[in-house]
Amino acid sequence: MTISFQRRRLLRGAAASAALLPFTGTLHAAASHRFAIGDHDFLLDGKPIQIRCGEMHFARVPREYWSHRLKTIKAMGLNAVCAYLFWNYHEWREGRYDWAAQRDAAEFCRLAQQEGLWVILRPGPYACAEWEMGGMPWWLLKHDGDAFLRTRDEAYLAPARRWLKEVGRVLGPQQVTRGGPILMVQVENEYGFYGDDVGYLRVLRQALLDAGFDVPLFQCNPTNAVARTHIPELFTVANFGSDPAAGFKALDAVQKGPRMCGEYYSGWFDTWGSPHHSGGVEGATQDIAAMLKANGSFSLYMAHGGTTFGLWGGCDRPFRPDTTSYDYDAPIGEAGWIGAKFDAYRAAITPFLAPGEKLPEPPPRMPVMTVSPFALADSVPVTAALPARVIKDQSPRPIEQYDISRGLVSYRVTLPAGPAGVVEVARARDLAWITLDGKQIGTFDTRYRRYKVDVPARSKPAVLEILLYTIARVNFGVEIHDRKGIHGPVTFTAKGATAQPLENWEIRAIDFDADGVLPALAFRKGRGKGAAFYRGGFEATRTEDTFLDMSAWGQGVVWVNGRCLGRFWSIGPTQTMYLPGPWIRKGRNEVVVLDLTGPRGQGTPTIAGLATPILDQLHRERDLPRPPSTVRLQLDGVKPAHEGEFAPGSQTQDVRFAAPKSGRQFCLEGLDAFDGKPYAAVAELALLDKDGKTLDQSNWTIAWVDSEESTKEDGGALNAINGQNSDYWITAEKAPYPHCLVIDLGRGMDVAGLRYVPRQGPDGTAGRIRRFRAYVGDRLVVE
Repeated sequence: MTISFQRRRLLRGAAASAALLPFTGTLHAAASHRFAIGDHDFLLDGKPIQIRCGEMHFARVPREYWSHRLKTIKAMGLNAVCAYLFWNYHEWREGRYDWAAQRDAAEFCRLAQQEGLWVILRPGPYACAEWEMGGMPWWLLKHDGDAFLRTRDEAYLAPARRWLKEVGRVLGPQQVTRGGPILMVQVENEYGFYGDDVGYLRVLRQALLDAGFDVPLFQCNPTNAVARTHIPELFTVANFGSDPAAGFKALDAVQKGPRMCGEYYSGWFDTWGSPHHSGGVEGATQDIAAMLKANGSFSLYMAHGGTTFGLWGGCDRPFRPDTTSYDYDAPIGEAGWIGAKFDAYRAAITPFLAPGEKLPEPPPRMPVMTVSPFALADSVPVTAALPARVIKDQSPRPIEQYDISRGLVSYRVTLPAGPAGVVEVARARDLAWITLDGKQIGTFDTRYRRYKVDVPARSKPAVLEILLYTIARVNFGVEIHDRKGIHGPVTFTAKGATAQPLENWEIRAIDFDADGVLPALAFRKGRGKGAAFYRGGFEATRTEDTFLDMSAWGQGVVWVNGRCLGRFWSIGPTQTMYLPGPWIRKGRNEVVVLDLTGPRGQGTPTIAGLATPILDQLHRERDLPRPPSTVRLQLDGVKPAHEGEFAPGSQTQDVRFAAPKSGRQFCLEGLDAFDGKPYAAVAELALLDKDGKTLDQSNWTIAWVDSEESTKEDGGALNAINGQNSDYWITAEKAPYPHCLVIDLGRGMDVAGLRYVPRQGPDGTAGRIRRFRAYVGDRLVVE
């Protein structure tokens, strides 16, 4: 194939001085095309093309089903598929790249091209996507520091450059310039939310050029951050789930060129312990039509969500682990099913098809089967499954320092005889069960920063064991510096005495590694006690999809035929685990379950395979025991750090205080709403330092809230500090003003202002706060 290239500046915005360097050229191979970014249009072989794209992550869909899902995407009216690469999925251990089987990104691109779809590639290095650590590998955290990721620190940039070079080696041949389907490649992901170092973006752009990418490069940001990191060298697209006019207006302000929504939110993800997200289609179909009518392009996030198989699920900030199901309420459901939402999207797109373009019919649904209840009669305690290898340390450190990636970690130390007291750790990431001579005495729970446990008196020395379970690393914000394990110092404080360090620990770990590798397990007949592995199986005469019903179990992980399906947690909302037909064998199928809290009921535990998933059943009563709250609001006599009025509308607003104020707690008190109704809502709340930069939220949690909607929808107060503009805190029905939300900052901070994002979307006017007061102090809530 003979190829000649030339580059020219296509975008020249006088006000923004926005000049891009996209690819154009002459290609002599019949299979090749020219793709460029023009003044008003994307250009394919010199002719305008609207990109109608949808996101699908090949890591979340069985390889055997890639073609089926791509055919379905095509039938919805899309002409491109957007694909993330998750760095850690391909380089879980430093220097060891894996592109085989389920990780064969090049094959996914070839299949997309075969189905008549273009590809927009998003290789990171950071992705987010509700994926473990936002797609970045855990071994980066062996480096000290809590602010080096996504910066120009060489401890991060050097491996990131190596990763992008490897991406170029594997996927460079898939570019449109070489006869492949890749039209554009994204640099980083929503960096404007995280930082404003445009030099960092330029370094990554150059790394992609050095890796051999010669198609247009672009960046994406939420509407309110589009201008923050725009640079002429990168085409900019806007991410939003409503109000396309505002998104396109933000783009017009920084560049001259076609308008594109890089992520249009077709639904939302679920987190354990919160209601399942679902919604109507009217607003979305109106927005799709509006974007296409305005000659805009878009990518649906998600077109098909799929399932976060294995242990790859991420965690929302400050710590809200994501469910294994990534159904996302997308138009193509978790198992590839379609329905009213798919039909509505297809109908909205059809009037805007190119002349002569005709949509194919969607492929038939994959067959489904049920599986009769089967017993898991064998078990082995987790403590008996721990390896013989012992790590000895004076005080526990994050597990990354021991070269442990994730899994179960046992920490043992001997307590001398003595009076009752309290054991406290600096931090426990994520959940832990504490026993004394084998008897459980309490739990640690990072969701609530519960890091203390009462220890009874001892007449002789006793072994204290902490069994820790790593659920997921945070995938959003500065909290991606999420080091797992018990963080020392660990202290014991006897009643009336000073804290004493607990030292000389023995540490053993079951490292599940990249794909949930099971340890050697010596199963025995009988039901386990406490944290245990269980084994059973079922016979299959067919290999069709099914959904394993885990609602009678507690919390843990499931493997079928040695393949890790993912995590379960009976608190919901997801109660089933999707088991694809190609992963089932004819004949005997072995199922292993790790249950950390134990299945409910008596007798031998069982599992059945259902014909439909259960995605929307909450059971918070099944959660770990949580001491009753005695916290109460105490604002009497406290002078507000600021009081005023927010502006009407959906725009992000920064409020600066007359003077910084120090404290560990922050309270936003809403006094009334613009619409005069009793609801208060906040999409996002951040605090500012004296320079106007946002303060670190990694240790934040909700200390108190007067009201939150937690049954009809996910309106929990944590939504106000999770960094996601598309969800929100909203008060429950009939709760009157004033409304107060109190944040525990984890430590004393100097607060000089706040950043308030009102509730977004077509119904966003409900709950938008008008008059408010802001308080900073150490005892705004007391026990």
